[in-house]
Amino acid sequence: MNFSLAHTNINVLDLERSLAFYKKALGMDVVNRKKADDGSFELAFLSDGSSTHQLELTWLKDKTTPYELGDNESHIAFITDDYDASHALHKEMGCICYENTSMGLYFIEDPDGYWLEVIPKR
Repeated sequence: MNFSLAHTNINVLDLERSLAFYKKALGMDVVNRKKADDGSFELAFLSDGSSTHQLELTWLKDKTTPYELGDNESHIAFITDDYDASHALHKEMGCICYENTSMGLYFIEDPDGYWLEVIPKR
């Protein structure tokens, strides 16, 4: 029996704002969208184009207050092939929320407060 990763899900308050952020910050494109028959939620699946693993953004349309993320110790990590250019873009976007220069990595924060780790290709 074998398993492989399919997707990681996070919930968002404003789907279009989140789609724009993930496109600009991480180059992720929408590969599929699904709407609930009753209109209560919408899903957008994003891909980096290099693997089958996707990021699923779920927009619960009746949710109006920010999600409780606790201590935000969980995160999604992204590898970049141009760390300096990535860092410059994220600095320009104002979304860097934590840097660990001794480990050679940093985190950005998406519009809903999720932390995303950026690490160089090694």
